[in-house]
Amino acid sequence: MIADHWPSRTLRIGPASFHLRSPFRRVIDEVNALYRDYPAATNDGIYDYAVNAVPSSPLRRWIKPNLRLECDFELFDTLPLPVDLGMLGLEMGMNLQMAVGYRRHVVVHAASSAEGGKAALLIGDSGAGKSTLSALLAYREGWRHLGDEFALLDLHAPLLHPFPRPISLKNASIDAMEARAPADRFGPVLEGTVKGTIRHLLPPAAAIDAMQTPAEIALVVAPHFRENAAPAWRPMTRTETYVRLAASSTNQALMGEAGFEAVWRCLAHAPAFDIIYGSSDDALELFETLWRKVTA
Repeated sequence: MIADHWPSRTLRIGPASFHLRSPFRRVIDEVNALYRDYPAATNDGIYDYAVNAVPSSPLRRWIKPNLRLECDFELFDTLPLPVDLGMLGLEMGMNLQMAVGYRRHVVVHAASSAEGGKAALLIGDSGAGKSTLSALLAYREGWRHLGDEFALLDLHAPLLHPFPRPISLKNASIDAMEARAPADRFGPVLEGTVKGTIRHLLPPAAAIDAMQTPAEIALVVAPHFRENAAPAWRPMTRTETYVRLAASSTNQALMGEAGFEAVWRCLAHAPAFDIIYGSSDDALELFETLWRKVTA
């Protein structure tokens, strides 16, 4: 069903390359707008992953159009998406390729940010607040956005490798960041998703330009947003942190001893804290207090 003449876009994001295609021109136009600062992949036609947003049937290209994903790695029990959410579908497809197929680093469902050559890893379940905190840091002077959806742990050294995709903001986080980031860095508002309203935020161009430069891990933080909560923190043991990281990794177990050692090396190199906060300002203040504590 894939046609070579379909609109397409190639992308290089950190160490991975993608080839995105769809017969729906508007979907690729939205990708081009969102990823306007990202380089095209230059692999002589060979890419790490192909992700295609195709009509769920030939008629669905023209009548009540919707789409499904055709990828190198697929999930076969997902429902078609309306074309209005086509860009989100391609984003989901790229996430799936990294989660299921990537093997050059340990992949952790986490966000990460760096100041200078030192990095902080933000871990937690979906909705815990790690994307919001990483977005706040991305637009804070002196900080560099490394990634939102995935953090990539080096297999041989305590380093985080950037994978600086656009930051996926949800619901109230959108309003919080619209007051702090330039308006031209936001993608379209996507309504009616399973997670509510989503809007992507491009990281600063400098973070994209530096996406081949890793940073040494110095801090692990597990953020928890609770409305009206007083800011608080507690240290996490190495065992607790390992369990959280291992549970958040999509490939650590598959990589065997190398995966275990990469995660354990990270923990041996960086202290970990669980934090609770009730506002963006509290989150930043608490995070930077811990950051100064471990990097002073």
